[in-house]
Amino acid sequence: MTEYVILFPADDEKERLRRTPAERQAIFDKDFEFGQRLEACGGSVTGGSALTPSNEARTLERGPNATVQVRSGPHKDAPGQLSGFFVVTCDDYDELVEAAHVLTAVHPVVEIRPVQHF
Repeated sequence: MTEYVILFPADDEKERLRRTPAERQAIFDKDFEFGQRLEACGGSVTGGSALTPSNEARTLERGPNATVQVRSGPHKDAPGQLSGFFVVTCDDYDELVEAAHVLTAVHPVVEIRPVQHF
């Protein structure tokens, strides 16, 4: 079974922090529906989580002479608003993509990447 990571890179953090409990529940409900659709095609959600706002991130970057710099916030070239992720397994990439359509009702961007194991 192939493993994938589903990323939510474009959720608006300010909007996300203002959501009511009912609005958050509606998102959880769609996420749960995705899990059900994935299971119906033989896949499963094996992990995942919501992430704290990007201002709580710490970025470690190797600098000159192999020194490590620690910065507050996301990397300057990275999308700053990664709100969460799922780790899933599925035998059919196209079926996974089809099941993930339901997520676009509550996440403006859904990115799916196969995991490369070494």
